[in-house]
Amino acid sequence: MLEIKNLTKYYGNTVGVLDLSLKLNKGEVFGFIGPNGAGKSTTIKCILGLVNKTSGEINTLKKEDIGYLPSEINLYDDLTVKQMLDYNETFYKKNIKEKRKYLVNKLKLDESKKIEELSLGNLKKLGIILALVHSPKLIILDEPTSGLDPIMQEVFYELIKEEKNNGNTIFYSTHILSEINKICDRVGIIKDGKLIKITNLDEISNHNYLVTIKTKDNIKLNVEYKKDNYEYKFLYNEDINNLIKLLSRYNILKLEITEPSIEDMFLGFYR
Repeated sequence: MLEIKNLTKYYGNTVGVLDLSLKLNKGEVFGFIGPNGAGKSTTIKCILGLVNKTSGEINTLKKEDIGYLPSEINLYDDLTVKQMLDYNETFYKKNIKEKRKYLVNKLKLDESKKIEELSLGNLKKLGIILALVHSPKLIILDEPTSGLDPIMQEVFYELIKEEKNNGNTIFYSTHILSEINKICDRVGIIKDGKLIKITNLDEISNHNYLVTIKTKDNIKLNVEYKKDNYEYKFLYNEDINNLIKLLSRYNILKLEITEPSIEDMFLGFYR
């Protein structure tokens, strides 16, 4: 579906992406996550040929087999939604009318409205339809839920799960950490243009604890932690009994050991 080998992109002397390699499996939702400016959109634009890469290799499908939802949608403002969707249909040899009708109804989009009249949320709905209507085998989504209200976000997640169940592959780029836990199978974490880890969500969630300790003692910990006054906070992925033995030497005012959120787990990669 998509294989990237040693992708590098420079903008002058500034690194957009550096030596990035990854491979997507058929029928998976691959989360591509990182803060704004990490290199997510640059990677996508290189995949689609919207910007020229500096070096590296990208192997993917033909353009008619790819659906793309950009983070910012710019269309013909003077057209109605119906006219835009009619025009989009001319790009494909196959009949996409039924899929169009399904998506328009599912997302509750008014086809009579002019594009210039659409709210940000409705413009995003139109972008989603344009990305999915031709049933592409590879769907590339860049910050797909921005502008959608919570109800429509859930509808969108349902659509993505349907695409996955149909055997299609989704490349899901976002900086919203909580989204990946809903729909992603694997996650690539990018920082400063570098892909620092690819992992399975199940793997990172097993044997991880979020530990919060309050003490006036100076605790010596063999982990990275955040300290705020007398409170220590850190992720722990070893035998929890070893930690309890260590803490027994100190005067502990408060101890909390909980299952970390996705946000807690991934923030560790950005310290």
